[in-house]
Amino acid sequence: MNVADVMTPREDVVTAVIPGTRDDVLEYLQERTFSSVPVIKETDDGEQFRGIVSRDTLINNPDEDQLALLVEEVPTVAADATIEDVARLIVEEGERRIPVVDGRLEGIVTVTDVIRAIAEGAVDGDVPVGELAREDVNCVYAGTPLPVAERELSYADVPYGVVLDEVGDLTGILTEVDIIAVAKVVEGEADTGESIANQDDEWMWEGIKAVGNSYMPTRNVEIPNEPVSEFMTSDLLTVGKRRTAREAAQTMLNNDIEQIPLLSGDTLVGIVRDVDLLEALV
Repeated sequence: MNVADVMTPREDVVTAVIPGTRDDVLEYLQERTFSSVPVIKETDDGEQFRGIVSRDTLINNPDEDQLALLVEEVPTVAADATIEDVARLIVEEGERRIPVVDGRLEGIVTVTDVIRAIAEGAVDGDVPVGELAREDVNCVYAGTPLPVAERELSYADVPYGVVLDEVGDLTGILTEVDIIAVAKVVEGEADTGESIANQDDEWMWEGIKAVGNSYMPTRNVEIPNEPVSEFMTSDLLTVGKRRTAREAAQTMLNNDIEQIPLLSGDTLVGIVRDVDLLEALV
Protein backbone atom coordinates (compact mmCIF):
# COMPACT_ATOMS: atom_id res chain seq x y z
CA MET A 1 0.00 0.00 0.00
CA ASN A 2 1.29 3.46 -0.96
CA VAL A 3 0.81 6.98 0.39
CA ALA A 4 -1.49 7.78 -2.54
CA ASP A 5 -3.90 5.09 -1.27
CA VAL A 6 -4.39 6.71 2.15
CA MET A 7 -3.59 10.42 1.84
CA THR A 8 -6.09 13.27 1.79
CA PRO A 9 -5.92 14.65 -1.79
CA ARG A 10 -5.17 18.33 -2.43
CA GLU A 11 -8.78 19.26 -3.21
CA ASP A 12 -9.80 18.17 0.29
CA VAL A 13 -6.84 19.69 2.18
CA VAL A 14 -7.56 22.79 4.27
CA THR A 15 -4.76 25.32 3.76
CA ALA A 16 -3.82 28.79 4.99
CA VAL A 17 -2.71 31.34 2.42
CA ILE A 18 0.10 33.90 2.64
CA PRO A 19 -0.44 36.76 3.37
CA GLY A 20 -2.52 35.91 6.42
CA THR A 21 -2.57 36.01 10.21
CA ARG A 22 -2.42 33.59 13.15
CA ASP A 23 -6.20 34.05 13.56
CA ASP A 24 -6.79 32.20 10.29
CA VAL A 25 -4.84 29.15 11.44
CA LEU A 26 -6.19 29.21 15.00
CA GLU A 27 -9.73 29.04 13.61
CA TYR A 28 -8.87 25.91 11.61
CA LEU A 29 -7.15 24.25 14.57
CA GLN A 30 -10.07 24.96 16.89
CA GLU A 31 -12.87 23.98 14.53
CA ARG A 32 -11.26 20.88 13.00
CA THR A 33 -8.87 19.80 15.81
CA PHE A 34 -5.93 19.65 13.38
CA SER A 35 -2.41 19.61 14.79
CA SER A 36 -1.12 21.77 11.91
CA VAL A 37 -2.20 23.49 8.71
CA PRO A 38 -0.27 23.56 5.40
CA VAL A 39 0.55 27.03 4.10
CA ILE A 40 0.59 28.01 0.43
CA LYS A 41 1.19 31.15 -1.56
CA GLU A 42 -0.43 32.02 -4.87
CA THR A 43 2.10 33.20 -7.46
CA ASP A 44 2.10 33.97 -11.17
CA ASP A 45 3.46 30.45 -11.68
CA GLY A 46 0.68 28.87 -9.66
CA GLU A 47 0.34 27.60 -6.11
CA GLN A 48 3.54 27.16 -4.09
CA PHE A 49 3.84 25.07 -0.92
CA ARG A 50 5.63 27.03 1.82
CA GLY A 51 5.43 24.78 4.90
CA ILE A 52 3.10 24.32 7.87
CA VAL A 53 1.93 26.18 10.95
CA SER A 54 1.40 23.92 13.98
CA ARG A 55 -0.57 24.40 17.18
CA ASP A 56 2.74 24.21 19.08
CA THR A 57 4.12 27.12 17.07
CA LEU A 58 1.05 29.27 17.75
CA ILE A 59 1.22 28.70 21.49
CA ASN A 60 4.99 29.06 21.73
CA ASN A 61 5.06 32.31 19.71
CA PRO A 62 2.16 34.31 21.16
CA ASP A 63 3.50 37.70 20.03
CA GLU A 64 3.84 36.85 16.35
CA ASP A 65 0.80 37.62 14.20
CA GLN A 66 2.06 37.32 10.63
CA LEU A 67 1.44 33.91 9.09
CA ALA A 68 4.59 34.04 6.95
CA LEU A 69 6.74 34.30 10.09
CA LEU A 70 5.04 31.33 11.77
CA VAL A 71 5.64 28.90 8.91
CA GLU A 72 7.98 25.95 9.52
CA GLU A 73 9.81 23.93 6.90
CA VAL A 74 8.92 20.25 7.19
CA PRO A 75 9.88 16.99 5.50
CA THR A 76 7.74 15.91 2.56
CA VAL A 77 6.99 12.59 0.91
CA ALA A 78 6.10 11.40 -2.59
CA ALA A 79 2.72 9.86 -3.38
CA ASP A 80 4.32 6.57 -4.47
CA ALA A 81 6.15 6.04 -1.16
CA THR A 82 5.00 3.05 0.93
CA ILE A 83 3.07 3.26 4.20
CA GLU A 84 6.14 1.86 5.93
CA ASP A 85 8.25 4.65 4.39
CA VAL A 86 5.98 7.39 5.69
CA ALA A 87 5.68 5.69 9.10
CA ARG A 88 9.48 5.74 9.36
CA LEU A 89 9.57 9.42 8.35
CA ILE A 90 6.93 10.36 10.94
CA VAL A 91 8.79 8.51 13.70
CA GLU A 92 12.20 9.93 12.77
CA GLU A 93 11.09 13.52 12.20
CA GLY A 94 8.40 13.78 14.86
CA GLU A 95 5.89 15.30 12.44
CA ARG A 96 2.22 14.32 12.60
CA ARG A 97 1.22 15.58 9.15
CA ILE A 98 3.51 15.02 6.18
CA PRO A 99 2.80 17.05 3.03
CA VAL A 100 2.76 15.00 -0.15
CA VAL A 101 4.68 17.13 -2.63
CA ASP A 102 5.67 16.63 -6.24
CA GLY A 103 6.54 20.12 -7.37
CA ARG A 104 3.28 21.27 -5.78
CA LEU A 105 1.16 20.18 -2.83
CA GLU A 106 -0.54 16.91 -3.84
CA GLY A 107 -2.10 16.09 -0.49
CA ILE A 108 -1.45 15.33 3.16
CA VAL A 109 -0.70 12.02 4.86
CA THR A 110 -1.11 11.94 8.63
CA VAL A 111 -0.47 9.73 11.62
CA THR A 112 -4.20 9.02 11.58
CA ASP A 113 -3.99 7.75 7.99
CA VAL A 114 -1.30 5.25 9.02
CA ILE A 115 -3.28 4.30 12.15
CA ARG A 116 -6.29 3.61 9.94
CA ALA A 117 -4.17 1.33 7.74
CA ILE A 118 -3.10 -0.56 10.89
CA ALA A 119 -6.68 -0.73 12.19
CA GLU A 120 -7.99 -2.09 8.90
CA GLY A 121 -5.27 -4.73 8.60
CA ALA A 122 -3.63 -3.23 5.52
CA VAL A 123 -0.26 -3.34 7.33
CA ASP A 124 1.12 -5.30 10.27
CA GLY A 125 -0.72 -4.69 13.53
CA ASP A 126 -0.15 -7.87 15.57
CA VAL A 127 2.53 -6.47 17.90
CA PRO A 128 1.34 -6.27 21.56
CA VAL A 129 1.07 -2.67 22.75
CA GLY A 130 3.09 -3.61 25.84
CA GLU A 131 6.10 -3.74 23.52
CA LEU A 132 5.35 -0.33 22.01
CA ALA A 133 4.19 1.70 25.03
CA ARG A 134 6.31 4.34 26.77
CA GLU A 135 6.99 3.94 30.47
CA ASP A 136 7.68 7.65 30.99
CA VAL A 137 4.24 9.21 31.48
CA ASN A 138 3.67 12.96 31.58
CA CYS A 139 1.32 13.86 34.45
CA VAL A 140 -0.40 17.00 35.65
CA TYR A 141 -2.35 17.79 38.83
CA ALA A 142 -6.11 18.24 38.42
CA GLY A 143 -6.05 21.54 40.35
CA THR A 144 -3.38 23.18 38.21
CA PRO A 145 -4.56 26.30 36.35
CA LEU A 146 -4.80 25.58 32.64
CA PRO A 147 -2.11 28.12 31.57
CA VAL A 148 0.40 26.40 33.86
CA ALA A 149 -0.62 22.97 32.58
CA GLU A 150 -0.07 24.20 29.01
CA ARG A 151 3.48 25.22 29.97
CA GLU A 152 4.05 21.80 31.53
CA LEU A 153 3.00 20.06 28.30
CA SER A 154 5.18 22.43 26.28
CA TYR A 155 8.28 21.90 28.45
CA ALA A 156 7.74 18.14 28.46
CA ASP A 157 7.36 18.31 24.65
CA VAL A 158 4.34 16.00 24.64
CA PRO A 159 0.73 16.68 23.56
CA TYR A 160 -0.93 15.27 26.68
CA GLY A 161 -0.88 15.12 30.46
CA VAL A 162 -2.38 12.25 32.43
CA VAL A 163 -4.34 14.00 35.18
CA LEU A 164 -3.88 12.95 38.82
CA ASP A 165 -6.05 13.97 41.75
CA GLU A 166 -4.91 15.15 45.19
CA VAL A 167 -3.99 11.61 46.27
CA GLY A 168 -2.22 10.72 43.02
CA ASP A 169 -4.99 8.61 41.49
CA LEU A 170 -5.64 8.64 37.74
CA THR A 171 -8.65 10.90 37.11
CA GLY A 172 -8.49 12.00 33.46
CA ILE A 173 -6.36 13.22 30.60
CA LEU A 174 -5.62 16.69 29.20
CA THR A 175 -4.46 17.16 25.61
CA GLU A 176 -3.25 19.99 23.39
CA VAL A 177 -6.58 19.72 21.57
CA ASP A 178 -8.40 20.51 24.82
CA ILE A 179 -6.22 23.60 25.30
CA ILE A 180 -6.37 24.95 21.76
CA ALA A 181 -10.17 24.53 21.81
CA VAL A 182 -10.51 27.21 24.51
CA ALA A 183 -7.57 29.46 23.55
CA LYS A 184 -8.30 32.99 22.36
CA VAL A 185 -6.13 35.51 20.54
CA VAL A 186 -6.36 38.86 22.33
CA GLU A 187 -4.79 42.30 21.98
CA GLY A 188 -2.21 43.27 24.62
CA GLU A 189 -2.25 46.59 26.48
CA ALA A 190 -0.53 49.42 24.60
CA ASP A 191 -0.04 51.78 27.57
CA THR A 192 -0.74 50.89 31.17
CA GLY A 193 1.74 53.05 33.07
CA GLU A 194 4.52 51.57 35.17
CA SER A 195 2.66 48.80 36.95
CA ILE A 196 3.64 45.24 36.14
CA ALA A 197 1.38 42.20 36.26
CA ASN A 198 1.41 40.58 39.70
CA GLN A 199 4.65 38.64 39.73
CA ASP A 200 3.79 37.22 43.17
CA ASP A 201 0.81 35.31 41.87
CA GLU A 202 1.25 31.70 42.96
CA TRP A 203 0.72 30.40 39.42
CA MET A 204 2.23 33.30 37.43
CA TRP A 205 4.23 31.93 34.49
CA GLU A 206 4.55 34.88 32.12
CA GLY A 207 4.88 38.59 32.93
CA ILE A 208 3.93 41.44 30.63
CA LYS A 209 6.69 42.80 28.41
CA ALA A 210 7.58 46.36 29.44
CA VAL A 211 9.55 49.02 27.62
CA GLY A 212 10.16 52.21 29.58
CA ASN A 213 6.88 53.39 31.07
CA SER A 214 4.60 51.57 28.64
CA TYR A 215 4.06 48.06 27.43
CA MET A 216 4.65 47.02 23.87
CA PRO A 217 1.37 46.28 22.09
CA THR A 218 1.23 42.53 21.66
CA ARG A 219 -1.13 39.83 20.51
CA ASN A 220 -1.31 36.91 22.90
CA VAL A 221 -2.87 33.51 23.16
CA GLU A 222 -5.12 33.77 26.19
CA ILE A 223 -5.84 30.52 28.03
CA PRO A 224 -8.55 30.33 30.72
CA ASN A 225 -7.17 30.35 34.25
CA GLU A 226 -9.52 27.68 35.61
CA PRO A 227 -8.19 24.32 36.84
CA VAL A 228 -7.34 21.42 34.56
CA SER A 229 -10.27 19.42 35.98
CA GLU A 230 -12.69 21.69 34.09
CA PHE A 231 -11.14 20.95 30.69
CA MET A 232 -9.81 17.38 30.93
CA THR A 233 -11.49 14.24 29.62
CA SER A 234 -12.60 12.32 32.70
CA ASP A 235 -14.28 9.41 30.89
CA LEU A 236 -10.94 7.74 30.33
CA LEU A 237 -10.21 4.80 28.04
CA THR A 238 -7.31 2.50 28.97
CA VAL A 239 -5.53 -0.48 27.45
CA GLY A 240 -3.73 -3.59 28.73
CA LYS A 241 -0.30 -4.86 27.67
CA ARG A 242 -1.60 -7.82 25.68
CA ARG A 243 -3.84 -5.83 23.37
CA THR A 244 -2.47 -5.62 19.83
CA ALA A 245 -1.47 -2.52 17.93
CA ARG A 246 -4.43 -3.16 15.63
CA GLU A 247 -6.87 -3.22 18.55
CA ALA A 248 -5.37 -0.05 20.02
CA ALA A 249 -5.54 1.63 16.60
CA GLN A 250 -9.22 0.72 16.31
CA THR A 251 -9.91 2.18 19.77
CA MET A 252 -8.11 5.41 18.87
CA LEU A 253 -10.02 5.83 15.63
CA ASN A 254 -13.42 4.96 17.10
CA ASN A 255 -12.96 7.47 19.93
CA ASP A 256 -10.96 10.16 18.10
CA ILE A 257 -8.04 10.08 20.56
CA GLU A 258 -4.27 10.10 20.15
CA GLN A 259 -3.09 8.32 23.31
CA ILE A 260 -4.31 5.68 25.75
CA PRO A 261 -2.96 5.08 29.29
CA LEU A 262 -1.52 1.58 29.74
CA LEU A 263 -2.68 -0.20 32.89
CA SER A 264 -1.53 -3.31 34.69
CA GLY A 265 -4.55 -4.15 36.81
CA ASP A 266 -5.49 -0.74 38.21
CA THR A 267 -1.92 0.61 38.11
CA LEU A 268 -0.76 3.12 35.51
CA VAL A 269 2.40 1.69 33.95
CA GLY A 270 2.76 3.56 30.67
CA ILE A 271 1.18 5.43 27.80
CA VAL A 272 0.44 4.29 24.25
CA ARG A 273 0.48 7.17 21.77
CA ASP A 274 -0.65 6.79 18.20
CA VAL A 275 2.88 7.45 16.96
CA ASP A 276 4.08 4.55 19.14
CA LEU A 277 1.96 2.18 17.05
CA LEU A 278 3.90 3.26 13.98
CA GLU A 279 7.03 1.74 15.55
CA ALA A 280 5.59 -1.65 14.62
CA LEU A 281 6.09 -0.72 10.95
CA VAL A 282 9.60 0.73 11.19
